[in-house]
This record gives sequence, structure tokens and C-alpha cells, in this order.
Amino acid sequence: MLLRLFLLLSLLIAACQPRTDSSEVDDIPDHPHIVYILADDLGWGDISVQNPDSKISTPNIDRLAQEGIRFTDMHTPSSVCTPTRYGILTGEYAWRSRLKRGVLFGYDLPLIPEKKVTVADLLQRNGYYTAGVGKWHLGLPYQIKEGSDYRQRHQDSITTLGTSGDVDILTAFEAGGPTDLGFDEYYGIPASLDMAPYGYIENNGWETPPTDSVAAEERSPDYAKGFWRGGEASPDFDHRQVLPKITERAVQVIEEHGQTRGNEPLLLYFPLNAPHTPWLPTEEFRGKSKAGKYGDFVVMVDDVVGQVMQALDEQGMTDNTLIIFTSDNGAHIDHVGEEYQHAGNADWRGQKADIHEGGHRVPFIARWPKRIPTNQTSSALGCLTDLMATAAAIIGDSLAAEVGVDSYNLLPVMLGEQQNLHREAVVHHSLDGMFSVRKGDWKLIFGLGTGGFTQPRREEVAEGEPTGKLYNIAEDPGEKNNLYVEESEKVEELTTVLSQYKTEGRSR
Repeated sequence: MLLRLFLLLSLLIAACQPRTDSSEVDDIPDHPHIVYILADDLGWGDISVQNPDSKISTPNIDRLAQEGIRFTDMHTPSSVCTPTRYGILTGEYAWRSRLKRGVLFGYDLPLIPEKKVTVADLLQRNGYYTAGVGKWHLGLPYQIKEGSDYRQRHQDSITTLGTSGDVDILTAFEAGGPTDLGFDEYYGIPASLDMAPYGYIENNGWETPPTDSVAAEERSPDYAKGFWRGGEASPDFDHRQVLPKITERAVQVIEEHGQTRGNEPLLLYFPLNAPHTPWLPTEEFRGKSKAGKYGDFVVMVDDVVGQVMQALDEQGMTDNTLIIFTSDNGAHIDHVGEEYQHAGNADWRGQKADIHEGGHRVPFIARWPKRIPTNQTSSALGCLTDLMATAAAIIGDSLAAEVGVDSYNLLPVMLGEQQNLHREAVVHHSLDGMFSVRKGDWKLIFGLGTGGFTQPRREEVAEGEPTGKLYNIAEDPGEKNNLYVEESEKVEELTTVLSQYKTEGRSR
């Protein structure tokens, strides 16, 4: 009787295990390493596994997809840089913060309050060594210059950005930088590679202080000279070497962890500066695509992914590493598409900054050998705010009610245990603060125009005309047929969803 009961329990337990592609599954620690690679301005259609007509070959990213799962309906919480990064690390939409539109610049103060729990905090408290390498773009705790009203100006809004006249970048940082937000170490650049000051931050200070300056590089038709604003810079700073340098540092983090920390789990948050402007492929990658310097820079990004995968292999960490590759928003390559016939955002309407799909629908690939089935695709509606809840599920931590208020657990979909998330809707947000809500197949845009880079950014509402746009994304993926008038009940339903998310302070 006991033997029969034991066999029955064994069968039940086996049936509940995640599907794998191997009959032999080694013992896997409960807390896997997590490597999160965030490309900058990479479009849904830039990677060749997702776009057969891409003029760019991405074999390493394609291999990652073949060895894991690819989400085809994944979205960024915003169609621009800073608010997406805020959403990834905090699990909440950035419009809940002081950042209601736009992005931070290089001289701005921190957007994430010290008291806010981040993914790095969560994992650090659960025994992880947490490292960040790359583009921060969430503000730094500079000391304010005497007489500046900068802090007061940013108390409630971010309509006025900081300048070198507001902050003293050469004095010691105050509290509130990356190492005060859950990272044991951080190395990278303050903001985008076209925003001064230029230099590398290391933990809570500068690797080399920006005591020099650089002139602005002007935008040319093919970005041959790149494009960046003039401003303060470290004497040894070279724009062209940023991607190679941060990649070298990320690989070093993996190597040192594998060699010195044994079974301690690692979080590596690796936000790249590419393929955001300036497009600066090194000599090795020039001419490697059929989409100009932008395409060559994407090929370089693919090589970075390959280097990270190789480092994990060499340290014997691959089998116990969840590696995620995604982008912070859609591609910003309007003229590249025209010149090279390359659709960086595939057939999705719009581009970076826009409220349309091309602004916020992005690649998302996850690989975790022996846990995530290989060569899978998922059409589950997801958002990059979901890292917080997913990380909590992986380590068996229950999130407090006030933590990750817009974050959903992706793990059951990743493991093939269920097809969709228990999510009601996703909120999208454009460069200038235009809202959109996606629920099921329906997407409601609260306004006319794109809200971003594609013109017209905003359109005036004519008397008696619709004040917004409603699309059925399943039937009309190109967002061409506005059903705002015909489907008034759906408009009312989605309007209520956004109103509730705002007033209740959460979407989960």
C-alpha cells in the first residue's frame, strides 16, 4: 500500500514539472543566474529570426531564440529610454513618477527614490550578487550648485532639465546612485551616448572625472560622423570605444563571478548604448550589413550577445542562467528605411517615441537551458515591467502590495505551463506623454497624432470628430482602420481601465 502511494505521488510530482527537451535533467539550483541584456533603440524587425526581410544578419540573437522562447507581443512601458528603464527596474510605469513625458539628460538627478524597491534590491536581499554594466540614464546624485533652484524645479515635474550650471559633477556624489538602488557594483555611462557629461561612472563616482570637454559632432545624412551634443568629458573618453569597453566589463563580471563566487547567484543588468545614435560600428563591423552604419551597429550588438553567451559557456554557467535579450523601445531609423529598404520595426506602424506599435513593440527572447523549452514562440501580451514579478517567482519571493505594481509573472509562459498571463491590459506611453491602453486585441489611443517623432506629433480635434483612435490589433496590425466611432462601448471600457489604473495606483 505504501509503495503504491509512493509511486502515485511520484507520478503526480513528475507531471507537474516544467517541460524540457531532455529526459535527463540535472539538479538545478533554485536561484539561477539572471543576465538581462537591454539593447537601445533596436526594432522588432531588426533581428533576422523575426524578420525574414531584414537587411541585417543576427546569428547570435537568432541562436538565443532557437534555444529558448521568443515573445512576439512584448512591449516597453514607454517608447523612449528613461521611462522604460524605470519600469524594468521598479516594475511600475514611469508616469507614476515625476517623469510624465520625455527623458532625463546627463545632468539630471535620480528618478528612482532610494526607498523604492528595485529588482536589484529584491535579488540582493535573496543572496544574489548584483552587477550593472552599461547605460544608466536614470539620473545621478550630483551635488547642487549654490544658488541653483534645480531641485525645486524638479520636485513635481521634469519640464525643465538640469544643466552643467545646476550641478557640480566633479564633487562627490550624494546618496541615490546605482549602488544605493540594489547594485553591488555598477560601471557605465550616465545617459545616452549623445548626452554630456561623457565619462564612466564606477559605483558611486567617476572612473576618470570629466575635467575636459568635447565639441558637438553634427548629424550628417548617413551619420558618418555620428551625432552627439558638446559638453564636459573625461580626458580619455572615446565615443567609439564605449560598446567594446562595456562589453569587456560585462564579460569580466561573468568571468570573475564564475571563478571566485562559486554557486552564489548573479544578476547582471547589461543595458547597451547601441544601436542608439551615434552609430559607431568599429572597423571590424563596417559593411557587415545591408543597412548602412545603423545595420552595422546592430551586427555589433549581435556580436556582444555572442560574447556574453561565450563567457557563460566558458564559466560553466550556461545551464543555470536565465538570459533575457530585449530592447528599450522601437527603432529610430526613418531615413534608413527609405535609403536601404530595411524595416527596422517590421510592418508595425511608427517608430521610437511614437504611441503606435513600432514605438513600443520590441524583441524579447529568454533562454534557460533545461527549464525553458527550445525553439518556442509566445503571443502572450507582455511588458518589460514584468521583470520584477518574474524574478520574485523564480526565487519564491512574494512581492509586497506596494512593490512592482505594474508587474506580472512571465515564468509560467516561459516554462510552457500556460499560454497567457492573468493580465487585464498594458498601458503604453509616448515621448510627449500620450497614453494608450491595450486589452486583448483592442488598443485605444487617447489623442490624435503619434505623440512622438513621426509627424504630426499632435493633431487638433475637429468639432464632432473622434478625440482618439481605436484599433483591433489582431485584424488591423498596421493600425489603419480607426474604429473609435463604431465601437463606442469598447472605447468606454478601455477608458475605464486606464482611469482605474491611475486612481488605484496599480494595474495588478
